[in-house]
Amino acid sequence: MIRPFDPTQERMAILAERSFGVLQSKLAAALLRYQRPHIVCVIDSEHAGKDASEIVSVGNGVPVVADLDAAMAMEPTLLTLGITPPGGALPDFWREFIADALSRGLHVMSGLHQFLADDAQFAALARKSGSRIWDVRRPPRDLPIGTQRSREVKARRVLTVGSDCRTGKMITSLELDAGAQRRGWSSAFCATGQNGIMLSGRGIAVDAVVSDFVAGATEEIVLEGAATGADWLFVEGQGSLIHPAYSGVTLGLLHGTLPTDMILCHQPSRSVLARQTVPIPPLTDLVRLYETAAGWLLPSRVVGIALNTFDLSEADAHAAVRRVQDETELSATDPIRFGVDVLLDALEASS
Repeated sequence: MIRPFDPTQERMAILAERSFGVLQSKLAAALLRYQRPHIVCVIDSEHAGKDASEIVSVGNGVPVVADLDAAMAMEPTLLTLGITPPGGALPDFWREFIADALSRGLHVMSGLHQFLADDAQFAALARKSGSRIWDVRRPPRDLPIGTQRSREVKARRVLTVGSDCRTGKMITSLELDAGAQRRGWSSAFCATGQNGIMLSGRGIAVDAVVSDFVAGATEEIVLEGAATGADWLFVEGQGSLIHPAYSGVTLGLLHGTLPTDMILCHQPSRSVLARQTVPIPPLTDLVRLYETAAGWLLPSRVVGIALNTFDLSEADAHAAVRRVQDETELSATDPIRFGVDVLLDALEASS
């Protein structure tokens, strides 16, 4: 879980060529939201000349440039791949960007399933220039199987769960952690995915772990968070229990975390699962599903709903919050638009 270098000590150029957008480059948007001071530019020829905030609503003052030559004028030290596409493979047309960056002495940080350090061309270029490649998704060796060690943790373990993938589980966990600290609570964010690791500097990308060890890897993450002395652990969720592609990692996280509480994340404008034809069931059904699955090992409750309303107007976002509150009888909010105080209140009340 130790990173080879600290991205917050680097000057970062984000590669998002032909992929810069709210959903297409979720990592780029997250980095622009939480690591803005360390980012010098975004590379995307389709939006060159614009400000990053014009495209993803965050990153005010970060220019979008057309190519690596333009980026180098801003003296970056690190090229970060700003997308993690389905399947985690490297887009073929990005190879020249990465090879060029390594040749110029830039470090490269990647969250792909395809490990760049194992690529003979990239490895040779890195050796020649003295650059380093950080494959964030590469799991540590000798992970244990799950043995319910999270039961030993005294801290409240709050797991974000989802109606689908890409519904804001990482953002909600980060915002809950930040909100808790503003209240003076002792808390920690526990990263379980490559994006969260890049933002927090620790964790394991559990979707890259052999399935037998997902719960054990999650326990390692929880125990590391508990070692900070935090009273609250906000564990980043992944996928959805009902998603045909990602349900396995979701259940492994649930069993590894043994959450004391859960926050359900949902995008109200979606009616079917991403890249599927499976309809998303009513939120009340999902609440029961997650509470039942958690209860197989340890009773846990969904105490609130976090909505991702980025594609709704302000009025429609408020209406969606009210509708979900009425439907579920739980506290609801959009963590970015309206803050997380109602969720923190609900967590405190459930003690």
